[in-house]
Amino acid sequence: MCLFFNVYFSTFRDRKALNHELSKLFNEMWDMDVNRLMPGKDYTIDLQGKAGAAQQGDSAVQDSAARHLFHNVNEERLKSIKTFATFISLLDNYEASTGVAEVVTPEERAENNCFLDAILATEVMKLAHEYLLKKKLAKPNLADFKYQLYDIWFQLYARKEGDRPDSCGFEHVFVGETRRGKQILGLHNWVQFYLQEKRNQIDYKGYVARKNKTRPDKDDQVLSIQFSWKGSVKPIGSTFIGVSPEFEFALYTVIFLLAEERVTRETVKIEEYELQMVVCRHGHHIGTSYPVLLGTSSEG
Repeated sequence: MCLFFNVYFSTFRDRKALNHELSKLFNEMWDMDVNRLMPGKDYTIDLQGKAGAAQQGDSAVQDSAARHLFHNVNEERLKSIKTFATFISLLDNYEASTGVAEVVTPEERAENNCFLDAILATEVMKLAHEYLLKKKLAKPNLADFKYQLYDIWFQLYARKEGDRPDSCGFEHVFVGETRRGKQILGLHNWVQFYLQEKRNQIDYKGYVARKNKTRPDKDDQVLSIQFSWKGSVKPIGSTFIGVSPEFEFALYTVIFLLAEERVTRETVKIEEYELQMVVCRHGHHIGTSYPVLLGTSSEG
């Protein structure tokens, strides 16, 4: 299991050269992502102030943002897109606390399959499949590829050795988990953030600035932010904003299957964003994955 906080700050020691092949692939995916919501048109964010210093385990920090991060989101558009609609149906299927065994009902398994069917019908995931076929990392049959995705993302495992199966890649990355009520694990998805914020479950504390930029813009589609959730603070968390679930699934799946090491970091440039994509492996499954906006510093 790799902790976001430790991995985040180690990225600067382990920075790799730009991966041109993956940058090209991911930009093609970006351009194909017709389901991506557009800033200023489909949603508006309210960045407010710069986040203060915080450490993992803090329960209270300076709040530099009195209002929500998401000023508005066009939910009608969101729910009219099949990949978003099927994705949203999965977000309430998990127990947030690690150490508490997860139980997958037949209905939830069916929802997982509906979601995979929806994303596999998109051009973004078709491109990911084609690329992985060329690398001999996926089978040509779509049903086999779907099974492979299910195993990577939805197969349950224990976060700690000896515990009951209490986690999976999807829950960690897209839904979020807590450890002993003192630490937020994962939660790198903008839709989950928006929905939790709407229910007043998440409190946005402010943005974390890039060194070469005094503050993010309201149309930035990758952000580093600080927030609290379920009584704990996430000192810094990076997330794509507006992108479709299939876009994130495609990126992280490709990196996961290309590498065999426990922690993989690939430096890529997607649009204007120079990112380090971090993927942590938990056996044959994803432990965590997220983008790190390079040049971000809690000091800068």
